[in-house]
Amino acid sequence: MSRVWEVPVHDSTRVRDARIAAREACEQAGLAPGRTADAELVATELATNLLKHAGGGLMVVNLVEPPTGEAATSVQVYSLDHGPGIADVGAAQRDGWSSATGSLGAGLGSCLRSANSFHLYSVPGRGTVAAARIDPEPDRRGALAAPVPAGGITVALAQAEQCGDAWGWARSGGLLTLLLADGLGHGAKAAHASDAAVAELRSAPYLPPGELLRRLHTVLRRTRGAAVAVAQVDEERAELSFAGVGNAGARLRTADSWTSLVSHPGIVGAYFPSNVPVRRMPWRRDSLLVLHSDGLPSRWHPPEDPLLLAHDPSVVAAAILRDAGSPARPVRDDTSVAVLAPDRRTSAHDSRL
Repeated sequence: MSRVWEVPVHDSTRVRDARIAAREACEQAGLAPGRTADAELVATELATNLLKHAGGGLMVVNLVEPPTGEAATSVQVYSLDHGPGIADVGAAQRDGWSSATGSLGAGLGSCLRSANSFHLYSVPGRGTVAAARIDPEPDRRGALAAPVPAGGITVALAQAEQCGDAWGWARSGGLLTLLLADGLGHGAKAAHASDAAVAELRSAPYLPPGELLRRLHTVLRRTRGAAVAVAQVDEERAELSFAGVGNAGARLRTADSWTSLVSHPGIVGAYFPSNVPVRRMPWRRDSLLVLHSDGLPSRWHPPEDPLLLAHDPSVVAAAILRDAGSPARPVRDDTSVAVLAPDRRTSAHDSRL
């Protein structure tokens, strides 16, 4: 969904703003009061930690649609900083531990208990990324949230309320498809185009990338149009197929190397090429796919830290977005990053394990 909330946290007044952002997101998602309270608690704790431990940072709240529409929308809360980092992530998530004088040390532990999924990635000297997902229903006591193969983050130009980018994923049998759309321009009309692309993916998740793009061209003629990248994994054949039209980027990591996957020039819904090349590559247990809009700087560096690459896809996406900019050099466009990964959960990937 195109509505986004972005709160730079550099003084105590912004902690309240982060809490309000979480509440507004829950209201739009239709979450019950109890889940809204959980989201507000998570946002408050993460924003407070930005001030106490990182000297400030950025809170981002997104709405996350389910892959097939069979359940209600979730709320994803992100915390990003370039602070000193956390030396012992495991200890930091236990109640009673804190590096701040006078703190009760309950913040991250309460986030872990309140969210359906809570992931924390931190490197001393480089900063921290936290991602918490609040679903419509709380987990059963002691149960682990099912792993999600895809994750992403979106932010809007100049902290606008609507982002012209959108991403989504869908499953059809052994096919897993990830789509990222960048609506032409900015604002509500760009958001309408990208949201329409994601909605169409969920209505036809069985189509291969090339056919889906052609179908999208017809659907998006009623909109401004969009750049669209589509990646589909055939789990039975262990193969990735990729196709894109417009200025949407993609990179695939296999083993220790990254490969750029190039989209064809054009605009889905306005100017569609006569032939859209489809690239096919092996999909392995160590593979990782990144789709991104052109809001990400052209010379962004893909991550190499094996601890990050083993994390939940939402954390990988958020870390890529954070590291592509800085407080002095923020992104200058609507920006989205979406990540697809095999299920290879480790203690780094799921903080509840």
